[in-house]
Amino acid sequence: MKANELKRGMFIRHSGQNVVIRGIFVQTASSRSGNTLYKVKGQELVSKLKFEQNFKGDENVEIIDVSRRPVQPLYREGDAWVFMDIESYEQYTLNDEDLADELAFIIEGGEGINALVVEEQVMGVELPATVVLVIEETAPAMKAASSSARTKPATMSTGLVIQVPEYLTPGESIKINSETQEFVSRA
Repeated sequence: MKANELKRGMFIRHSGQNVVIRGIFVQTASSRSGNTLYKVKGQELVSKLKFEQNFKGDENVEIIDVSRRPVQPLYREGDAWVFMDIESYEQYTLNDEDLADELAFIIEGGEGINALVVEEQVMGVELPATVVLVIEETAPAMKAASSSARTKPATMSTGLVIQVPEYLTPGESIKINSETQEFVSRA
């Protein structure tokens, strides 16, 4: 696969190491003859070391075959989450470090989550496009009508803080985009 086709969350093999991509930054050349560079940031799966590498857009990158298995978060155990495979009832424990980007969206009994399995080892989880969370704390709802859509900060049940419309109150369930961490709608 070409470097310009890489996406966040993919797994690649580079210099004998398996790497999960956490972010991609594009640097466009200022001259016509210059190459566009793709700066890939990630984490090595075994050693947990940070990974940074620049690739040219037409450079070939080895993609690792990843299988996805539906799982459900069961409970917290210290600094980790225990997940159950919905089909085989097998349990997996993933540390908070492995779930860094997804941690704010995981709740007990959450649905639509897939475990990412590489060479029979669970490497992380993949969230659904939207996640339903409950507002724990926010300013009181505003009764005055406004011509502009104003927002206020709200703290979710997982500790995530996002901007929500000012008519929402604590205790309401809302849908949140799991990639952009933005309010979508009431649930």
